[in-house]
Amino acid sequence: MTSLFSKIAAGEIPCHRIAENDDFLAFLDIMPLAEGHVLVIPKMEVDYFFDLDNHILSSINMFARDVAKQIERAIPCKRVGVAIIGLEVPHAHVHLIPLQTVSDINFERPKLKVTQEELAATAEKIRMA
Repeated sequence: MTSLFSKIAAGEIPCHRIAENDDFLAFLDIMPLAEGHVLVIPKMEVDYFFDLDNHILSSINMFARDVAKQIERAIPCKRVGVAIIGLEVPHAHVHLIPLQTVSDINFERPKLKVTQEELAATAEKIRMA
C-alpha cells in the first residue's frame, strides 16, 4: 500500500514544500512541535530509515543538513534538532525541529495549532532563506 508520504511526494496530497531534488523532498509538518518543523523524506518508499541503502542514507543526511541551514537562517533558534522515530508513518523520514530548549523536541508535548496560511508563510520564509 502506498504511504501517505509517497502520495505527498507524487503530488497527490498537497504540502508546503521547502526543498526538493530527484531523490528527496522536504516539507512542513502540518502538526509541528515548533514553527519551522520540517520533514525530510526519500521519494523512494522504504518503511524503516535504517533499511535505506548506503548511498540514499548518506545523501538524505546531506540533503537534511542543507535544509537545516535554511531553517536556521529563517527561524530564530539555538539549533535545529534531528529526530528519526518512524512509528507514525510507514515511510522513512527525518524530523528537523528548530530548538530553543531540549524540551522542544519532546514528541509527547501538544502540537502547535497552525492554519494553512501560517504554514504557507513559514514555508515561504524558509524557502527564501
